[in-house]
Amino acid sequence: MYRTYLFNIFGVSKIRDKMRSCLFRKRGSDDEREPLLPAIPVSESSSNTGNECASETNTNGRMANLGVSQTELVGPRGDSGRKLPQYIAALAATLGALAAGTMLGWSSPVVFKITQPNNTDYNFDISETEGSWIGSVINLGAAAICFPIGLVMDAIGRKKTMLFLILPFTLGWLLITFGTSVGMLIGGRLITGIAGGAFCVTAPAYTSEIAQDSIRGTLGSYFQLMITVGILFAYAVGSYTSVFLFNILCTLIPIVFGIVFFFMPESPKFLVVKNRNDEAREALIKLRGTNYDVDYELDSLKLSAEEAQNNPVSFVSAITKKTSIKAIIICYALMIFQQLSGINAVIFNTSSIFAAAGATIPAAIATIIIGVIQVIATFVSSLVVDKLGRRILLLFSALVMCLCSTALGVFFFLQSTHGENSDIVQSLFWLPLLSLSLFIIAFSLGFGPIPWMMAGDLCNIDIKAFVGSTAGTLNWLLSFTVTSTFLALNTAIGSGQVFWMFAGIMLIGFVFIFFVIPETKGKSLQEIQVMLGATPQDRNVEDKK
Repeated sequence: MYRTYLFNIFGVSKIRDKMRSCLFRKRGSDDEREPLLPAIPVSESSSNTGNECASETNTNGRMANLGVSQTELVGPRGDSGRKLPQYIAALAATLGALAAGTMLGWSSPVVFKITQPNNTDYNFDISETEGSWIGSVINLGAAAICFPIGLVMDAIGRKKTMLFLILPFTLGWLLITFGTSVGMLIGGRLITGIAGGAFCVTAPAYTSEIAQDSIRGTLGSYFQLMITVGILFAYAVGSYTSVFLFNILCTLIPIVFGIVFFFMPESPKFLVVKNRNDEAREALIKLRGTNYDVDYELDSLKLSAEEAQNNPVSFVSAITKKTSIKAIIICYALMIFQQLSGINAVIFNTSSIFAAAGATIPAAIATIIIGVIQVIATFVSSLVVDKLGRRILLLFSALVMCLCSTALGVFFFLQSTHGENSDIVQSLFWLPLLSLSLFIIAFSLGFGPIPWMMAGDLCNIDIKAFVGSTAGTLNWLLSFTVTSTFLALNTAIGSGQVFWMFAGIMLIGFVFIFFVIPETKGKSLQEIQVMLGATPQDRNVEDKK
């Protein structure tokens, strides 16, 4: 907002094209442009140069004196360039999220089948305790990989990392498909959890780095959308096919991902950081089209990389900056609120909620209905996140989820104290089903997709991998904790009280979002850093010394 205000005052938007010709000079005999650094200070003689460029340069100097760095002035702006290649690349990347979604949804239709006495899907018996471990061990695998995968993708690149993950995904599914013991099933689930957790870090980072500011939120929400599609696929297909056939289909998904994603470009930001500028230019052309001013954006990326190289900062210094600390707090807090929102409690109670509402729908159908609601609501979120913004969707999500959890708590409390057949409970038969549906919709609009994209929005590239990976680790550990302790907590304090606890957490989340989280819709990384408390660099300071 600060920069936009300055731009409006000085009319920079009207003279941007002229200013660009002054901010860059030709180098050598070719058309390669070199940014003029540092920013040209204002001098008394600048008004007497007698040419238009001097006038524009004077404007640039005035901007610099007011705290707007030349980095921001030469940053790529506007909505030019083709969007379709970016949509295709993002969807290709999130096919890995589809594979992760099938991994998450697998246990719902399968564990019940394989823990039945004399199950025909495997040639060995599986107890309920073993089935619980088979279902939940993916969380531990995902938590274990999130931090190291951040180091790997910074070393070899986002694209190569995701392609490499096809191997553990395929190996894990083969162990599950042809398993001859409980140990093989647990091992296969652990390995697929590792691959799925790694995708939860790399795919959002890749998507945020290939997208233009105007569609970054939309592309970022595709990750959660494909997760929900994968879960729905598992619910629908896993419920009505044999376990063997379902496992084979799940094995094919990461292979299809590899074939499609192989033809997508690497992240231009990563390539520039690695000083592979020619490859970065080719990647930008693939992502933006030939009519887009690729050199303009490439110069901005190179400028940022050069600044980082010329002013090296240790990792400790980078991670302890005021802007970094605030970004970390926001990313971690959103992951905590997401997992403590009660989403797993609602999913676990789906069958009882449908039954309490008087519906005679089989549990498998009820689960599929919930999956469909998730997919539709997440798709709607992808359409509006760059129009309404992240902050308003998170506020709406937290408020509605708080109200729905409160309503569910009231229903289950009355049911436990007055009995299922009491008049007061029967008169509220509609409340749990309505609350469940609205809860799922609200979660899918806000707290489902947005926490995963915030590390890409808020963090500089030097800490993005670390924050994204550690936030992912926190998310998976919380998921495992909530999943493994929910039933015990439900028995200890009662269903109604558990839902009221979740409602209180979401109320705290609403207050946190309102006072702490900035709106990142359509903002460049430089603008977001200023919103987090950074002071725009004034390059004239050094010139005046």
